[in-house]
Amino acid sequence: MVAVVAVLAIKAWVINPYRIPSSSMEPTLHCAVPEPECEASRSDRVLANRFAYRFIDPGRGDIVVFRPPPNAANSCPTTDVFVKRLIGVPGDTIEIRDNQLYVNDEPVAEPYVYDGQVGRNFGPVTVGDDQYFMMGDNRLSSCDSRDWGTVPRDNLIGPVFARYWPITRIGFQ
Repeated sequence: MVAVVAVLAIKAWVINPYRIPSSSMEPTLHCAVPEPECEASRSDRVLANRFAYRFIDPGRGDIVVFRPPPNAANSCPTTDVFVKRLIGVPGDTIEIRDNQLYVNDEPVAEPYVYDGQVGRNFGPVTVGDDQYFMMGDNRLSSCDSRDWGTVPRDNLIGPVFARYWPITRIGFQ
């Protein structure tokens, strides 16, 4: 009984597993065929640290599990949680022009972006206080902050820190 309570407590407050359901994070995190644009036969399973953002600020480049804002349902199929890359922190100005991401008017190297396609021209937009700008690594197939705006800090669940399934892709982020 104590073990069950301990496992449930860890899952609720410390570490929780998540499955990657869509191609928005390809090629960094795989989803499973037959979903469109998925590269793997099995979806990656990841672990998120649910208490990290109580002690540290979310950082640009983090892969984050979060609850989508309500207006995300107007733009894309929604699930209880999304997994995306944090692109902009409060005060940042985000813009995409000529297949290049700019944060605060500085070009950002993004070697993780699927097929080198950074996405359609967008912005500039400035990220508000306690808000975060999220985008998938597969920009051409990601419904993200470009579509539904920023994510309040209270919606952030935690950063992804490890991939635990499939066995051939076990690793730390």
